Amino acid sequence: MSVFYRLSKVTSPNAKGYGKWYPRAVITETIDTDKLAEIMQRNCTVKKADILAVISELIETMADQLQNSKRVKLNGFGAFKIGITGEGADKAADFSVSKNIKGLHVLFQPEVKTDGNGQRQKTFITGCSVQ
Repeated sequence: MSVFYRLSKVTSPNAKGYGKWYPRAVITETIDTDKLAEIMQRNCTVKKADILAVISELIETMADQLQNSKRVKLNGFGAFKIGITGEGADKAADFSVSKNIKGLHVLFQPEVKTDGNGQRQKTFITGCSVQ
């Protein structure tokens, strides 16, 4: 398996690395839930409809748990949690949810495995090369 890349030059004079060329991953296709379920159906005995039902319920259950201030860990995949974007207040007494909190976002941390040499490797990129 290979990840494709293209070169991109930093053109903003205020950016770190101005004038340098950096690799950017190229996305060749978007695989949606239906396509994942089709692929999974070919690789196991579970039918596509059952896979879609489980994925749908997983999404709903994860949303409920995240919104209850829980961290959701999918073993072998990674962990999700809610993050808050906000502005600081000069004093704790001056802090207001309506004034200082600007938004929420979901944070994802991929699972990391340690090999026999003590090297940490993210699960999704183990065995991957760049082309």
